[in-house]
Amino acid sequence: MERTLIILKPDAVQRGIVGEILTRFERAGLKIVGSKMVQPDLDHYHHHYENISKMISRRGQKAFDVTMDMMLAGPVIAYVLEGVEAIELVRKMVGTTEPKSAPPGTIRGDYAHVSFAHADQQQMGIPNIIHASGDAAEAAEEITHWFSESELFDYPTVHQSYTQPTKK
Repeated sequence: MERTLIILKPDAVQRGIVGEILTRFERAGLKIVGSKMVQPDLDHYHHHYENISKMISRRGQKAFDVTMDMMLAGPVIAYVLEGVEAIELVRKMVGTTEPKSAPPGTIRGDYAHVSFAHADQQQMGIPNIIHASGDAAEAAEEITHWFSESELFDYPTVHQSYTQPTKK
């Protein structure tokens, strides 16, 4: 089984759509193995967005600064999800980073619509609802950054309890 991190950003929390989004992942067969609401400080986000994701290196200081303004606007809810090919599945369900380009049926396509051009013109971060790990290496680093081992749980779901052979 593979694990991935998602962060429901302040815009998702403030809009009250957390339950709707989480339901989509559960319906797709992903299992929640970690969950918490937090309001990280700038240092925590710097580690996440630059040390792990290399945002400043890739997109520049200005992109980082407007993203920080948006992320510091309120609490976020972080989840670790587990399932078969979870990282790829979650990325597909989330949709492209730019909400305007995300297809209908994806989380960003259904709940956001702002373009990069509009966000740049307004000098704001792009409210795109959710963060999802990009690959296995990033997921491993992000999960360790956001969760301690004691905050992650290994348990059988009801479905697993009834579909897996019992060991004697």
